[in-house]
Amino acid sequence: MRKIRQSRKLQNVRYDVRGPILVEAQRLEAEGHHILKLNIGNTAPFGFEAPEAIVADMVHHLPDSQGYSDSQGIYSARTAVAQYYQSHGLRDVLVDDVYIGNGVSELITMVLQAFLDDGNEILVPAPDYPLWTGAITLSGGTAVHYECDETNGWNPDLAEVESKVTENTHGLVIINPNNPTGAVYSAETVRGLVDIARRHDLVVFADEIYEKIIFDDAVHHHAATYAGHDVLCLTFSGLSKAYRVCGYRAGWVMVSGPKEVAEDFLEGLTLIANMRMCANVPAQHAIQTALGGYQSVEELIVPGGRFYEQNKLADRLLNEIPGVTNVAPRGALYCFPRLDPEVYPIEDDETFVIDLLRAKKILVTHGTGFNWPRPDHLRLVTLPDVQVLEEAIGRIAEFLETRR
Repeated sequence: MRKIRQSRKLQNVRYDVRGPILVEAQRLEAEGHHILKLNIGNTAPFGFEAPEAIVADMVHHLPDSQGYSDSQGIYSARTAVAQYYQSHGLRDVLVDDVYIGNGVSELITMVLQAFLDDGNEILVPAPDYPLWTGAITLSGGTAVHYECDETNGWNPDLAEVESKVTENTHGLVIINPNNPTGAVYSAETVRGLVDIARRHDLVVFADEIYEKIIFDDAVHHHAATYAGHDVLCLTFSGLSKAYRVCGYRAGWVMVSGPKEVAEDFLEGLTLIANMRMCANVPAQHAIQTALGGYQSVEELIVPGGRFYEQNKLADRLLNEIPGVTNVAPRGALYCFPRLDPEVYPIEDDETFVIDLLRAKKILVTHGTGFNWPRPDHLRLVTLPDVQVLEEAIGRIAEFLETRR
């Protein structure tokens, strides 16, 4: 019989966060091993629960959620999102500027499918959340990576970003707060990135899903604030992380700027939204409650809060390992430490993390899986409580001792 093969469109698409390393972890679990999974930012397995009001409101609306909703989302959810951005200074945001999706991941894919033609280039940070690169590639585009500067708090070099612009460049991705590095960009950096888009007539794609998870004196700045009326900006965010409801799949994209010049693109985005009928309706009812009520995440990001204390502990323990340096994350839920190549001469970082998994039953993700160009980093989530984190990083330190 003829072999049935995957589409050629997938030839260069990767998503290593759930790639071969997870397959190996599942094999080990099937053999009876307990694997500590520090590869994805899934809050529930680490004891984080959704605010009770969000769960109660979703349950209350289940009888009203049995049919399809408007393809852009239920009115109350879109209104809550629009009002959220209005309260942050974006007064011109309207309900019709908001699309609700099954998490930000679905919306990224939808937007890029509506936006890209074959050969179009999009500027993407390195390291990045790999869905951006994968979805750009799947949509026929080319991800062109601008390297963020580890020695400068993982901030992008604006001159280097602009040097990557070509006649085929159509968009600029900003991930702030950044996954995987934890960088939170200053107002000057966000403004500078948007100004590059302004000078070269690019669309800004602002991934801001971690906007509420920031530490100490870090301040989050919405890219849309600086995009104003002359740069089209699509802002992505949602409930998964700050409200601890990853499985609800409740996210949104908000369109701001000169929408009158983007009518054709937005018609295409609406077409794709129509094709998938609508986002998960029960979870949409959680959005208004989440955005309008008490913000419980604030208890987690200050001294004494779990997000804060676990972030600080992981950073300290990693930096105590000989040959390992970690730039203190200012936001998000991850550390992205560097393994000095002179101490740990790693040639294949995917093989390295699989060896770590087999030896210590710790699942992390290799740095090249986030489109970092060198095999000298790994990413781990900081979601386990402090006792588990101490044990996990201790096991990593023991493994590294055998590799020095």
